[in-house]
Amino acid sequence: MGHLPELIRDLALILISAGIFTILFKWLKQPVVLGYIVAGFLAGPHFHSLLADLASRLSSEDIPIASYLEKLPSVSDMANITTWADLGVIFLLFALGLEFSFKKLLKVGGQASIATLISMVSMIVLGFVTGKLLGWSEMDSIFLGAMISMSSTTIIIKVFNDMNLQKTKFANIVFGMLIVEDLAAILILVLLSTFAVNRHFEGREFVGSIVRLSFFIFIWFVVGIYLIPTIFKKLKSFLNDETLLIVATGLCLGMVMFASSVGFSSALGAFIMGSILAETIESMHIEKIVEPLKNFFGAIFFVSVGMMMDPKPIVEFAPIVLLLTAVVMTGLVFFAIVGILASGQGLRVAILSGFSLSQIGEFSFIIATLGMSLGVISDVIYPIIVAVSVITTFATPYLIKAAPSVADYLESHVPARFSRLVTGYATSDYKVVNKQNEWNRLLKNILIQVAIYFTISVAVMLICKFALIPFVTDNISGFLGRLVAAVLTLTLMSPFIRAMVMKKNTSEEFKTLWADGHFNQGALISMIILRIALAVALVSTVLFPLFETARALLIVIALTVIIGFLYSRNLKKQSRRIEARFLENFTQKQIYDEKRAAIPSKVASDMLAKDIHIEEFEISPNSPIIGKTLQELQFKQRTGVSVITILRGNRKINIPGAREYIYPCDKIVVSGSDEELKRLDAAIGTGSRSDEAVHEEIPQHHINLSQFEIESDSPFVGKTIGDLRLREKTETLIVAIERDGKSIVDFHADFKFCVGDTLLIAGEQEKLDRFVENIIAK
Repeated sequence: MGHLPELIRDLALILISAGIFTILFKWLKQPVVLGYIVAGFLAGPHFHSLLADLASRLSSEDIPIASYLEKLPSVSDMANITTWADLGVIFLLFALGLEFSFKKLLKVGGQASIATLISMVSMIVLGFVTGKLLGWSEMDSIFLGAMISMSSTTIIIKVFNDMNLQKTKFANIVFGMLIVEDLAAILILVLLSTFAVNRHFEGREFVGSIVRLSFFIFIWFVVGIYLIPTIFKKLKSFLNDETLLIVATGLCLGMVMFASSVGFSSALGAFIMGSILAETIESMHIEKIVEPLKNFFGAIFFVSVGMMMDPKPIVEFAPIVLLLTAVVMTGLVFFAIVGILASGQGLRVAILSGFSLSQIGEFSFIIATLGMSLGVISDVIYPIIVAVSVITTFATPYLIKAAPSVADYLESHVPARFSRLVTGYATSDYKVVNKQNEWNRLLKNILIQVAIYFTISVAVMLICKFALIPFVTDNISGFLGRLVAAVLTLTLMSPFIRAMVMKKNTSEEFKTLWADGHFNQGALISMIILRIALAVALVSTVLFPLFETARALLIVIALTVIIGFLYSRNLKKQSRRIEARFLENFTQKQIYDEKRAAIPSKVASDMLAKDIHIEEFEISPNSPIIGKTLQELQFKQRTGVSVITILRGNRKINIPGAREYIYPCDKIVVSGSDEELKRLDAAIGTGSRSDEAVHEEIPQHHINLSQFEIESDSPFVGKTIGDLRLREKTETLIVAIERDGKSIVDFHADFKFCVGDTLLIAGEQEKLDRFVENIIAK
């Protein structure tokens, strides 16, 4: 037999260790992520060397401990494991992108953004200052600030599921902040990669990186939304689970490759492709089939984190570990509370949310891994930050449990003049509604349209500059080649240039302002002229490098081209068709979800503003409420919630009556407060959490087979199956009849039995034993 490759041997050791500690940590009711880290440490080289050092001190000639310990298995090739871990990061961020959408970011609104911005910026500054006070280098301090600025999405979701808090009001705020944090984390990863190479920060370079990053994200998103949903729609009949998995994974790795080729991180490419696919109707399906890949490679990543944890620096720098733990837990909790209060929420919600965000996790490991791979941070930082993460993760459930008591104490001691702090400004009765005037709406729409179409035009121009123009000029020499290249480039840019100049010039706001006086007309004409000037600049940028003609003449030509674009009906139709396709693809999932939803999202938002939550619960097949009517269940009396809708397959039962039954896999849509929803969840026993094993009862009755031969004195002789009413009397079923050596399986109720027939009967054993007795008795 051939030699087993080290990769397979190492992977077997990783997965066996991870499996054992996953079960152990589930039994201990601790986050599985910590189990992976411990498994990685025990399978890694640092633990092996630690054992070897210990054994060499204890061993003697009579007890050769060292020789035994050296035979313990350990990962031998860390380079391979690093590659697997890189794949883990890619699939973790791809799955994160699938759960993220730009519309979801808009939905969580400014409140989550304000709270997250205050928290993250404060923690980055606090981490940097702490690092400098500890005597660390500037780069170490910068990375420290980034590592401690983000809470762990994985751990918070796990703890909320374990504690049954995922449907509470403060959980929604936490999830909104995590969405913004995840997006900010991608930006931080890209910026740290850029700045780590240059080893210094410059304002101009920082702004340039932000602009460049924003440009590429926007282009990727626009092109992806325009193409991918359309392709999926046309190929829908071919996209079964297998094909969709291959296509989605290929798109993810393709974007990873493209992002790396233009100077961005692979993590960014994976996240962007996930967020693009999140806007398709197939997003839920893709998320489901990609989950095993995410779990598999993600486990390897967290195991690799444990392998890189060296216990010697942790012991040596134990005071620093404890100091950073205190800084993380105190800082994250305090600044999260301040941010949430600043966003307008009440004191209790802020405290419950802040105490939930008290840990660091997966992104801290990813940032630390980035710093290690680039060689810009000290080796001791990695094990220190892992130790801090482990401690803060263990403390998270206890902080969440302590939060209500802290909230009760603080609410009772807040002075009366600060009562608005308790209730929150966002839920205050003194809201001021600002009605935007026509100018505000028009300027906002025009700025958005100009930004979108200008960016697309620049992207098309850059593609033509590096691909189309060199190809044309290499194959067609002289003036003719340059002319053809210019015409092709401007033709490709023309729909977007026209839309940039003309969009919103016929809108209702524009017409209203135009009719309002000469001053408005002058201002509107000035806006059009500015957009035309921007278009001329774009066209001139294409023409100047290709022709040596006087610049003034080229500008005149550019202006003439723009005027031609504006009066072209074909371009008008084409630009509208492109925009319609994009908007259709961008909104198709939202429209699809709205159609499937029991309650429109606007109604749900209005009710949430009044602290009434709308939630959907899927009824597990093992739920104790199966087969009962709403009258029997008395949800309102027992839990306080009101059942609004029952979703059964494609059927909606709105405002169900008291005699409506609950069936397995029904989805009930209910309204109620946080506490009422928690009581309902406990009452119905959803049992739908993916991370918990489902224990099913083994059926006590099985179907067996038995033979029965008809003799001359049998009551079966001369009777038909219908005459005897076998199924009703015996609760058994005849599956075959043997006659004259032949087996008859196609028979009907008028089949007449004869002497010598042999019946093959199926049924429960108890019924088979009483077969003849039941025939005679009944």
